[in-house]
Amino acid sequence: MLPSREGPAGIRYDFNDGARVLLPEGRWRVALIDEDSGNILFHCESSAGWVTSAKKYYIRFRIRVWRGDETSPLLDEVLSLRDQHVLISFPVGTLGDLLGWFHYAERFRTQHGCRLECSMAPNIITLLEGQYPDIRFSTPAEAACAPYATYRIGLFFGGNDTHQPLDFRQTGFHRIAGHILGVDHREEAPRLNLSAPRTIAEPYVCIGVQSTCQAKFWNNGRGWAEVVTHLKTLGYRVLCIDRDPTTGHGFVWNHIPYGAEDFTGNLPLQDRVDLLTHASFFIGLSSGLSWLAWASQIPVVLISGFTLPGAEFFTPWRVFSSHGCSGCWDSMHEKFDHQDYFWCPRHKGTDRQFECTRLITGRQVNGVIDRLDAQIRGNQKT
Repeated sequence: MLPSREGPAGIRYDFNDGARVLLPEGRWRVALIDEDSGNILFHCESSAGWVTSAKKYYIRFRIRVWRGDETSPLLDEVLSLRDQHVLISFPVGTLGDLLGWFHYAERFRTQHGCRLECSMAPNIITLLEGQYPDIRFSTPAEAACAPYATYRIGLFFGGNDTHQPLDFRQTGFHRIAGHILGVDHREEAPRLNLSAPRTIAEPYVCIGVQSTCQAKFWNNGRGWAEVVTHLKTLGYRVLCIDRDPTTGHGFVWNHIPYGAEDFTGNLPLQDRVDLLTHASFFIGLSSGLSWLAWASQIPVVLISGFTLPGAEFFTPWRVFSSHGCSGCWDSMHEKFDHQDYFWCPRHKGTDRQFECTRLITGRQVNGVIDRLDAQIRGNQKT
């Protein structure tokens, strides 16, 4: 794609995936500068062709182009996003990631005063667009092809330092969006439509027990059954709201816990929000439904061991075991294998496999539930 801006003497430039300059025939000198620090990031002499920055995340670039031995630059452009068309591209196929990332895009829009377009999956657009009227939403196929600047949000593995200023494992995977966009990286939930009326009279708790790989599951065989039983003794209905009632691979399959009500199904995300909004709380894993519950502004009991507590949004009801192995997702020494459903980089094939969640007991989770339940009942009395 050609750069979207035309400069003097046939030079073209823009800031889509970093600073980009396309030079016509001639003899040129080009400098790419970090305007905020004054550091020269790249300087070269060139004939016709491309000059692009290695860094693709937000930097207030300055592009300077001289012709031949001239001392005054023919092009001297400092990145300025006010009133400019900017595209932020999000990956498709993820829920929790995007819910964790999205408010950084809104923060970016208000900070720079740009005309922002966000590209993402259609089901996420349906969930968010009514709450963000100042943002244009599009699918990847519909996204504009010639904005002034483009930034891509994602998880970049393998020590990538071109698309992110630091490794996402050092900051929490949702906060990396703030670093990529150069805005305040403190987390904030996206705005959702929480106006649906309550449809279930009894107190209820929603749970999500399924995920995308076995390391994310609560791999304690008795845990969910103990939790469901305990919730019922406290007077709650227990609604399982996963998309699928059963997921797994090969000889390992994960089912709705015994005693939970089957509210599973491939439903619109807003239907899930409508149900979550009136739940007393949600219990889940390091997966998309936990992020949806967080954005629905209800307490979340989050059970995870392959991530460390700082990897997800803050919740005072985080359940983690310090006994045994943990935190491989956040380790700079491990590389997540998306193709390996049973990924356990340190103990796969041994009796310690998935001990990060096997050692989280039903008793431990029920203790957290009791504290949360006591707080809820105390608030109701006052």
